[in-house]
Amino acid sequence: MRKIYLEMKTLDEAQEIFFNALDYAHILKSEKIPATEALDRITAEAVYARFSSPAFHSAAMDGIAVLAEDTYDASEGNPKQLTIGKDTFFVNTGHILPPGTNAVIMIEEVHQIDEKTVEIQAPAHPWKYVRKVGEDIVATELILPQNHRITPFDVGALLAGGIFTLSVKKKPRVVIIPTGSELIAAVDITGDAPPQGKVIEYNSHILAGLVKECGAIPIRHEIISDDYGRIKGAVQKACDADYDCIIINAGSSAGSEDYTYTVIKELGEVLVHGVTIMPGKPTILGIIAGKPVIGNPGYPVSAVISFDQFVRPILYKMMGIPPPERPRITARPSRKIPSKLGMEEFLRVNVGRVGDTTIATPLPRGAGAITTLTRADGILRIPHLSEGINAHEEVEIALLRGAREIANTLVIIGSHDLTIDVLANEIKKRTPRLSLSSSHVGSTGGLLAIGKGMAHLAGSHLFDPETGEYNIPYIKKIIPDVPIKLVNLVYREQGLMVAKGNPKGIQSIHDLRRKDVGFINRQGGSGTRILFDFQLKEMDISPTEINGYEREEYTHMSVAVDVLSGSADVGLGIYAAARALGLDFIPVVKERYDLVIPAMFWDDERIRVLLAVIMSPEFKEIVEQLGGYDTSQTGKLIWASS
Repeated sequence: MRKIYLEMKTLDEAQEIFFNALDYAHILKSEKIPATEALDRITAEAVYARFSSPAFHSAAMDGIAVLAEDTYDASEGNPKQLTIGKDTFFVNTGHILPPGTNAVIMIEEVHQIDEKTVEIQAPAHPWKYVRKVGEDIVATELILPQNHRITPFDVGALLAGGIFTLSVKKKPRVVIIPTGSELIAAVDITGDAPPQGKVIEYNSHILAGLVKECGAIPIRHEIISDDYGRIKGAVQKACDADYDCIIINAGSSAGSEDYTYTVIKELGEVLVHGVTIMPGKPTILGIIAGKPVIGNPGYPVSAVISFDQFVRPILYKMMGIPPPERPRITARPSRKIPSKLGMEEFLRVNVGRVGDTTIATPLPRGAGAITTLTRADGILRIPHLSEGINAHEEVEIALLRGAREIANTLVIIGSHDLTIDVLANEIKKRTPRLSLSSSHVGSTGGLLAIGKGMAHLAGSHLFDPETGEYNIPYIKKIIPDVPIKLVNLVYREQGLMVAKGNPKGIQSIHDLRRKDVGFINRQGGSGTRILFDFQLKEMDISPTEINGYEREEYTHMSVAVDVLSGSADVGLGIYAAARALGLDFIPVVKERYDLVIPAMFWDDERIRVLLAVIMSPEFKEIVEQLGGYDTSQTGKLIWASS
């Protein structure tokens, strides 16, 4: 039976209930290990020195050891001679100080007269250039406190203090149990793709990596199908074994085959089922045999957010240390971000610095979009009592990349094109410290972002029906006061993408009026949408005649995926997207796609690198291999406003 969320908790409530229910002191034990293997381990008790370091007075410089009092009468005008082996002794750095000496004179200040005599022209004071006993560590003094993560320097201090073994906390052992009848392990795929209806299981690998980052030990269980008995048996076995935390991935929602809730309830106690966070709402928190058990959602982004908020903190609590804080910065969103009231949202964003302003651009919100995590520069948290963030409202971003990387990021906002991904890779390959962050909001949205100072450049292919020109009329209209350099990136083919073999026999835009044809559109303001609307007007076709005109996607690849999946019969897009997914293509028009660059950034080193890349033969060759592109004008300065 389905288990409906009746009493969802806020994030703060869920964390308080879960964290306070665990007895951390009895979950983990300690173990003795060699100090040489203690890097990154956590001390289980205070560590005190057995030896002093240095254990003897030692020379801190190469030179001669002397009794300082014997040198007081030496001067430049009255040099003093000392007998080697009687009044003085040659020493090297680290050597024990000979008996009867208490200072060292650097070798550079010593003049050797003969094999038995040296001369000095300045006195030495007591303990000059000498490391005294216990100067660094005194026997019995504290070297490391309890609950301390051991660094490479700490290892050296331990050995210097005579600590060769020490007591550290055992690493938490976390078992990860992936569930789902649709799952298949990557090693079990023998063909070019998973069998029909099967999905590659990768959540457990993500979670295992996150567990390792916390300093714990992940143990990945084999995939278990949606079978109540098998899931219960695996969880029971995990609770009886030497594991400190149990993660059950998937099956935590409210479907008829989501068994995690019932399994945890029967074997132990369910503390929370459902948290008002997005993604991650279906999270289940419980305890079995004193061990924390987390019902982790099946969608990958939900799984990661749930782990970050519940598993990560308890692993660090088990080890007695606080989780490392992610660096935070203040930024402005590139556009208004609505959010659902009553749900705390963890929104993945791209971040870049444009002039004096840090800009955060939202990535797609889907809980199943793992690429939003691979592309994300940071996380924006929208409070559960908020309905969203206004466009000019300052927000705090928890960074997933370093602040220096953010400062070296070029921000491009505007129309989507596959060559932007090629450009991003080629920039990174040529200049590893630079990155390109792209946000696909359409050509008009890109120009508006330029006008607001929110982007270094924009991608645009806006066709003006009155002049037959691309981009320039729109630049003059939308951002007339911003001096612009307009550079061609590519010419490209736009056309109708249809399924392989063109089963509906679509030949032109006229066929979109047929009732048996489902269309997928691009979003308003995009260059493709403006082009499509122009074509409809030229053909005297009303948008109301087209089945699916109101359905929108934000990228050419998203349109292509809709056609490939059968969600739509046809969509307008570029040839490269159709070719990439094996779709048939009916050409409509060849258009110009340009980069709109504010003149104020023209001499920016990052823009110079970008321009060098797009004019390189390597970039043009890769682009042309995508199909449907003409690079004959790539890199050419098309127009500049005054």
